[in-house]
Amino acid sequence: MHGGPIRDAILHADPREGPHQVRPVRPGDDEKVMMSSAVVSVVLAGGGSAGHVNPLLSVADEVRRREPGARVLALGTTTGLEAELVPARGYELRPVPRVPMPRRPSPDLLRLPGRLAAAVKVAEDAIDEIGAQAVIGFGGYVATPAYLAARRKDVPIVIHEQNARPGLANRLGARWAARVGLTFAGTPLRGGVHTGLPLRQAIAALVQEREADAAGLRVRAAAELGLDPALPTLVVTGGSLGAQSLNRAVSGAAAQVLAAGAQVLHLTGKGKSDEVREAVVALDGPRYQVRDYLEQMELAYAVADLVVCRAGAGSVAEHAALGIPAVYVPLPIGNGEQRLNALPLVEAGGGLLVDDADLTSDWVATHVPTLLADRERLGVMAKAARSAGTSDGAARVVDLVEQAVRSAGTDTTEVRS
Repeated sequence: MHGGPIRDAILHADPREGPHQVRPVRPGDDEKVMMSSAVVSVVLAGGGSAGHVNPLLSVADEVRRREPGARVLALGTTTGLEAELVPARGYELRPVPRVPMPRRPSPDLLRLPGRLAAAVKVAEDAIDEIGAQAVIGFGGYVATPAYLAARRKDVPIVIHEQNARPGLANRLGARWAARVGLTFAGTPLRGGVHTGLPLRQAIAALVQEREADAAGLRVRAAAELGLDPALPTLVVTGGSLGAQSLNRAVSGAAAQVLAAGAQVLHLTGKGKSDEVREAVVALDGPRYQVRDYLEQMELAYAVADLVVCRAGAGSVAEHAALGIPAVYVPLPIGNGEQRLNALPLVEAGGGLLVDDADLTSDWVATHVPTLLADRERLGVMAKAARSAGTSDGAARVVDLVEQAVRSAGTDTTEVRS
């Protein structure tokens, strides 16, 4: 192992320091790669949440788009979303033992070296099995062993960091990464290049469809959802798990929102719809639609004039790419990354930022109906959001992988055969 014990590497990682400096190269500059792909075998590492898995799948798809015969092997856990989503997309998932990093002294800290060594061995075997030219990491539990394995094998590391405040795994990996892609330009990772978020397949397609025929798409999506395409439409979502504070604040102001001539698609989160239904039962049912969850979120985005939501990186990046204004209500727990995720878009004029404690029914009743009724302001916000977004994040990340492989001088002849 290079550079000392594994545990020391993790505990003392500083993204600003490293054994070498890599000059950031932005896709589109003089060193832009040729479209004939140099990448024919990669290991991808990331999992746990949709925030890690969806970008991983988008990048895997782009690798295969450029080189249909490319060997793609994903590392993940057996308990995260990747266990279902990766095989469903047609990629092989290699299970890696979950190695959480204890935040304080505990028996788990004593077990960390052994657990981590076992996970690194799995990652090394995966690299060897397909002759991986690069390891592409997206953060999360499995990324750390993948980065350590890649370093030991002298395989280029390419990182994509989703959030404005990077996680521990990517802060470690950035010390040795050949290239680092960022969803948000201000994310403090050494050598970071703004790529935007690799968008989910359905959202990337929606961006193109909206550019071609936004009005027709809105009519078709509204018909599928049972909504009126002519009415201003508010979409409320706290993600698949929902957000109780958003549910209560918006449903408590439902009368005022409907009085402004708008309609609402309220996605409460699984198991959280009863309270919202009770709050709006006496109102105009067809114009206040309550659902636990919507599998085809692209339909909601196709009709949305305004969204009230959390400020996860995926939501912020998708709204920016699509040009949808939003009221962002950052999760009040955690390390504050959700506020940082939304801030650049809000400062550009593409949304509003409201603290969770301030999002009351009174706030919604005062601000949201007025905004929904102001088509001109919504149009300005939509344009501002779109100007801050990127829709080709997956291509930009794979451009970085191409650059890393070419810079490393990896000979692809044997792998191709």
